[in-house]
Amino acid sequence: MASDVSALAARQHAAPVDEESARRLAASGLELRLVTTDEERDAWTQSVARGFLDTERNAQQLDAVRERGAYRRPVGVYDAAAPHPDAPVGSVASWVTELTVPGGATLPTLAISAVTVAATHHRRGIARALVEGELRTAAALGVPLASLTVSESQLYGRYGFGAAVPVTSWRIDNRRAGWLGPETAGRVDFVSRERFRELAPALHERVRTRVVGEVPVPAGHWDTFAGTRPDAKDAEKTRAVQYTDAAGEVRGLLLYSVEENLVDYARSTATVSLLLAEDPEAHAALWRFVLGLDLIGEVRASELSVDEPLRWMIADQRAAHVEVVDHHYVRILDVAAALEGRRYGAPGVLALDVADPLGITGGRWLLRVDDDGRGVVEAWPDGEAPTGATTVTLGVTELAIAYLGGVSLATLAAAGRVTTSDAAHAARVLGWHEAPRLSFWY
Repeated sequence: MASDVSALAARQHAAPVDEESARRLAASGLELRLVTTDEERDAWTQSVARGFLDTERNAQQLDAVRERGAYRRPVGVYDAAAPHPDAPVGSVASWVTELTVPGGATLPTLAISAVTVAATHHRRGIARALVEGELRTAAALGVPLASLTVSESQLYGRYGFGAAVPVTSWRIDNRRAGWLGPETAGRVDFVSRERFRELAPALHERVRTRVVGEVPVPAGHWDTFAGTRPDAKDAEKTRAVQYTDAAGEVRGLLLYSVEENLVDYARSTATVSLLLAEDPEAHAALWRFVLGLDLIGEVRASELSVDEPLRWMIADQRAAHVEVVDHHYVRILDVAAALEGRRYGAPGVLALDVADPLGITGGRWLLRVDDDGRGVVEAWPDGEAPTGATTVTLGVTELAIAYLGGVSLATLAAAGRVTTSDAAHAARVLGWHEAPRLSFWY
């Protein structure tokens, strides 16, 4: 699978821009094109930084972006009549990677990032052309899924994305929480940020194929997380910790920072930025370490599972304020390939009528799931559904929301987003026993 994804990623990276989007923008006097030279990349990076309310990049930062961002396919929209025609007025970056789906398999997904439109060029169809163009290009190459993390959650439903992976943000009163979790046989030690950077990629690779909703961490992100980039800001605030099991193997890693409380020093705040655990023992050991930090009154953490085990490890659950937020959005580009790529929670036959307003995928499909949770998909011709099949009528967005098992199809039916002849049965089939998670932003 890895070699297949690599080949697919190479083809996507080199593919020309989408003709339909290019024609649409040209009619408005705008040009859609790939960003290829270093000079173009630097101007593109400055426009992206501005779009996300960040500061202008200096030469060192631009060098770092070029060095660590080669895996991305940058696309820009240009206005020849602008005072600086070489600075894009719209941007998107994409790359083909893997998404872990129910059952432990991984499928190729088009990861999308850096979507911006200059404030001077709103309401000219730029975002639509950029996003839809990348989706059509990936679908034509045979990529079955697309995914992204978003800063503005209301924008991407129009393109068929659904909030498939909700996560939780936590604020924990350390003095009140207590500990009911297990004792562990290994040890916790501080390590350098450089040591974290050395160990983390391999550990995450072992973890992410077992966690539905995770994707590989792009190489450049590790230096950002650990503060080991030469242009990193406030890197010295980040502390790194490892957990080794009784056999001496590193099974867990932690990054956190501390903000002092200048009024009451003993009630400072610790923020967990990343916790990687290969097994429940490492997970428990690292959380116990965090909750036992001296001079800390509150612990904060985000991008945790909606079924985070920590809730059942603390003595007082009311010590934790937990907020559920949308995080990882998924878009299905090939219904049949996506459905056959995952496993299922119960046997049955679903007759799916899927509407895709962009016309990329959709149609009528029969999903037959056997007793082992394996699904086979075939076209559902005109006419009634087979006897015993549960009918489900939904949009491609709703199918994406339910696809990873993190949102029940019965819930979507109750919300009026799905029509089905048997919501409970459809939910059991599409459901999964573990909540999906994505532990970072990209």
